[in-house]
Amino acid sequence: MAGRDRDRDRPVIGADERLALNRMGSFDWDLESGAFELDAAGLAVFDMRPDEYDGVAETLASRVPREEGLRLQAVVDAAIRSGRSSYGSYFQLTRRTGMRQWTHTRARILRDEQGHPYRIIGIVRNATADLSEFTVVNPAETGDTGGTASAGGAGAGGAGMAGAVHSASDALSRAITVDDVAAALTGAGGLEHFGADGLALGVVEGGALKLIALAGESIDVLDDLRLHRLDGSLPLAEAVLNQRPRFVSSLRDLVIDRFPRLRPYVRGLGANAAAFLPLVAQSRSIGCLALFYRHRTHFAAEDRTTLMGLAGIVAQSLQRAVLFDQEREFATGLQASMLPRDIPEFPGAEIAVRYHAAWSGREVGGDWYDVITLPEGRVGIVIGDVQGHDTHAAAIMGQLRIALRAFAGEGHAPATVLARASRFLSELDTERFATCVYAQVDLVTGGIRAVRAGHLGPLIRHTDGRIGWPHLRGGLPLGYATAFGQEEFPETRLDLVPGETLVLCTDGLVEEPGSDISVGMDALAAMVRAGPGQAGALADHLSERLWERWGTGDDIALLVLRRRPDPGTDQAPRIHLYVHQADPEGLVESRAVLRQALADWGLAALIDDVELAAGELLVNVLLHTEGGAVLTLEVLPEPVRRVRLWVKDRSSVWPRRREPGEAATSGRGLLLVDAVAARWGVEPRGDGKAVWCEFQPDGGPR
Repeated sequence: MAGRDRDRDRPVIGADERLALNRMGSFDWDLESGAFELDAAGLAVFDMRPDEYDGVAETLASRVPREEGLRLQAVVDAAIRSGRSSYGSYFQLTRRTGMRQWTHTRARILRDEQGHPYRIIGIVRNATADLSEFTVVNPAETGDTGGTASAGGAGAGGAGMAGAVHSASDALSRAITVDDVAAALTGAGGLEHFGADGLALGVVEGGALKLIALAGESIDVLDDLRLHRLDGSLPLAEAVLNQRPRFVSSLRDLVIDRFPRLRPYVRGLGANAAAFLPLVAQSRSIGCLALFYRHRTHFAAEDRTTLMGLAGIVAQSLQRAVLFDQEREFATGLQASMLPRDIPEFPGAEIAVRYHAAWSGREVGGDWYDVITLPEGRVGIVIGDVQGHDTHAAAIMGQLRIALRAFAGEGHAPATVLARASRFLSELDTERFATCVYAQVDLVTGGIRAVRAGHLGPLIRHTDGRIGWPHLRGGLPLGYATAFGQEEFPETRLDLVPGETLVLCTDGLVEEPGSDISVGMDALAAMVRAGPGQAGALADHLSERLWERWGTGDDIALLVLRRRPDPGTDQAPRIHLYVHQADPEGLVESRAVLRQALADWGLAALIDDVELAAGELLVNVLLHTEGGAVLTLEVLPEPVRRVRLWVKDRSSVWPRRREPGEAATSGRGLLLVDAVAARWGVEPRGDGKAVWCEFQPDGGPR
């Protein structure tokens, strides 16, 4: 275990007085030595004096009945074997007075680099309140005739009670949101926890009770009561208002004697008995659980105790879930307020953005995107990620996004924009850094000027479906670049032809926990290749599929930009291709695309000449310039129908026709173009040039 800093994770036993105040102790279990450190509050939970404890787990086992100990050990073993990072369980121990005490433990399993567990740290608490949140009510007060025998429900003896409590707590321990709690109660095995035939779960919202979950046959007859006032006219609302359970042996008698409003629903329910259990947390009613039984005739005292205990567990889970949902709503709202509300529309392009918050409560991520309108038909696009997942990261992100937008709007070159953004971040009162990609896109020519600061580079889907990861030479992350005096962000020139799509994202979209990032990048490429054509549909496809695939531990930002296709018209069709300098297969595929296009246009007679000229011009670009080539093939119908081939590059050096000697191995490219084309020429295009040549299908004069 060399190199593992065990003391770094070791809690200070007894340092947190809040644990003791809540009848909660902490423990630290070294799985290799067997040492089990338990603080004073933990010893109090086990009703054990410090002089009675020798630091060995087996000593504590003397307080735990054998069947409970075996069940608890099975929970721990299952968590370790399955690779989970935590576990939780209820169990009973015997106090020195002989009384049984419900106890709850929750712990985190620490593993080394190879995934082997070496320590477990956690808490243990007296959970009596969980199972006695409600007092047992006199049968006469609840409308039940009493009885001593269980009718096969949740009670069914001490072992049945323990099993029901354990299975319910285990199912609900994995519930994070209110929807999760509802799913745990209504899904497979949900009704079995209570031995019931039907179930309704309601939560308090303002002055109303909202039914959020219904399970069981015929339970849908309660749909009309999905939202009703807390006025005591129904037994669910009464239980919430009084914080007292009601056990009913005859629903028909209950309707006649107390709740006539329930009459239209009783026949459809087909239930004879029911239990209406308030869900109380911290002395406040947060909801109600209604259980319906077809064949029960009474509720024994043990049944009542079990059901009220289960209601206490549901209440605690529901309270945590409600708090989580509230915190998450706040966090996502905060994040959304810092991102652009509206994305401008641009002629000739589709732009779609998506953001998913991490599924982690109040934690807020620092991921962001931005789309900036620039002069001369250009657009600035940004994707970035501030270090951390907290409100500080979100605050830094908001400031950095605004600053970068301002620098870009001033018309600076991309490298200057990032250098100034790095300087801005370094001057803030923070040690956080940020990664980022910023690109200026000319939507008229398709030219891109991109810079990268420690971030994942862009992905491009070409018109033929091929996927490319252009190499962007990167600089240091923003903030670090200034701190280390290296504010250099090399600019990379790219081309995006009509119909091609550029994808930018943060690492949450491609990082799978425990796997190399290349696995996620391959998955992203496959999803883009098979995804829809339009930017919005592709963004939905990627954000939903990959975010769900990797899990919900990290937030993601995604930006998709697609140049709209430029197919020309029926009389003047047109295709565009980009051939990357580092893609040798691009030459072969471009020739195949040219052949297919000419055949589709009814110009198969020109295939050989066009293919020869395109090959020579493309090879010239790929050998003698530092970038790729944009190839355009189009039909010009007037004044004389002809085919024009364009090959554009970023070099300002114009080609020259030479007269090579007989032994020369190069220099014949333009001679061949001149021989097969009717005419050819060179035109300046921005910071580069375009070589063109024309072909006449009728064999007209050259």
